[in-house]
Amino acid sequence: MLFALLGGTALLLYGVRLVGEGLQRAVGTRLRHLLSTLTGNRLKSLAVGAGVTAVLQSSSATTVMLVGFASAGLLSLRQTMGVILGADIGTTVTVQLLAFDVLAFSPLVVFAGWLLWAAGRGTVRYVGQAILGFGLLFLGMKLVTDGTSPLARSALFSELLGALVDQPLILLLVAAAFTGLVRSSAAVIGLALSLGLAGVMPLVGAIPIIFGANIGTAVTALVAAIGQNAEARRVAAAHAAFKVVGVAIFFPFIGPFADLVSRTAPDVERQIANAHTIFNVALGALFLPGTDLAARLFEWLIPERESKEAGAIYLNPQTLDTPAVALGQALREALRMGDVVVSSLRESIEVFERDDEQLLRRLIARDDVIDRLEEDIKQFLIALGAQSLTEEQAERETALIFVIANLEEIGDVIEKNLMELAEKKIRGGHVFSRQGWAEVHDLHAKVVENLELALSALATQDGTIAEKVIRHKSNINLLERRLRQTHIQRLHEGLRESIDTSSIHLDLLANLKRANSLTAGVAYAVLGRHAVKDDEG
Repeated sequence: MLFALLGGTALLLYGVRLVGEGLQRAVGTRLRHLLSTLTGNRLKSLAVGAGVTAVLQSSSATTVMLVGFASAGLLSLRQTMGVILGADIGTTVTVQLLAFDVLAFSPLVVFAGWLLWAAGRGTVRYVGQAILGFGLLFLGMKLVTDGTSPLARSALFSELLGALVDQPLILLLVAAAFTGLVRSSAAVIGLALSLGLAGVMPLVGAIPIIFGANIGTAVTALVAAIGQNAEARRVAAAHAAFKVVGVAIFFPFIGPFADLVSRTAPDVERQIANAHTIFNVALGALFLPGTDLAARLFEWLIPERESKEAGAIYLNPQTLDTPAVALGQALREALRMGDVVVSSLRESIEVFERDDEQLLRRLIARDDVIDRLEEDIKQFLIALGAQSLTEEQAERETALIFVIANLEEIGDVIEKNLMELAEKKIRGGHVFSRQGWAEVHDLHAKVVENLELALSALATQDGTIAEKVIRHKSNINLLERRLRQTHIQRLHEGLRESIDTSSIHLDLLANLKRANSLTAGVAYAVLGRHAVKDDEG
């Protein structure tokens, strides 16, 4: 009996894992894209959250993705509120499926899933993995049910179970802790279903387990949000708060709630599944109208913290086993690095304009921040690359490494080239001609604008914007050649200022062109063409 209980529980947990991994690999990319394009419409967010979670078979997977999107700045707290409530509804689909009387066919489901997994390719293989997982879920339930059926005739067990049922808080806490440990509310409720089917778990005893499983499922998102920005921590906290407050509202009325649910189906396993569904649907109906108020509350409770000047602030090594979240964090940190590079490039022209030595020193020192960010992000992505990634995730990981390398090189162009030229201008007391300076200023502004556009393409993964950046690269290259010719023409005319600043002027144009070529490399990475060598022409 003990072997059946332990073995069945292990199969339940492994089955849930296979189902989640298989479905995420089969359709996860499309669902992540759907989540990332959400608007603030509450009902739409609720429906999307329920649909995505029903497909992924895991509210934890959905909420962890939301934490990653919030960390990357792709979604706000208000946009995620409805999705969180919808995810809780969507996760009830798994439990409803488990309540069907198909235990006798579980070996056949296992075989069909294994056959698809072994013989299939791509999406078919991942769907087969999910079917195999469902088969193992049902097989695990059958083992638990068969192994615990004799307990229904044991007077001693009936007394112990009666004592536990009389202590619903203990059942709730145990279920919450176990769910947090195994990261699956479906597995815990599936275990309760098995015991109910065996005749040893009454509905009134299963309801506290359902409540505890709902609270415990928030642990995964809370762990993923550790060390993240305020918006990501707010999303995780909101998910946990909805669960805890909902359980607090329902907990005093377990008896009446059990009486209500018992009228929905004759068999206890379906009653348990219905209790889980009714609870989460009720939470959605209760909290959805007040999501804006809840968002303001969490914004007040979890304020923005001051960011550190150097070093990564969004990377959390604990999320490396959840690639969707880790990639979101790496993207957010790369965008932060890009902001630093843009600031340095934008301010570099002021050093030439005002002969500002203090700003020159600050920009040189800021390159250390850029180098540190590049190293932190690179090491994080290398560690992520050692995980089991899908083809699409591996492509994104490689592209981000390419992006941060280009951003770091732009930082080097600013520090080692532009600032060296600025120092040469200051030490020599040189002054650009009016026309020459206007040309340099114009080229610099276009390069800064193109870098900002490239970072926008990176943040939104918008290929149209990336293509625009690449077109701008060609235009800027043509502009640089034309400005070089006009400068040489001024030299032929004998303009003294142009003669004095000639080497600085030409080198400055060349280095701005170099920075723009590296900027185009960021756009190539967005388009998935980072393997293409960027040319200088």
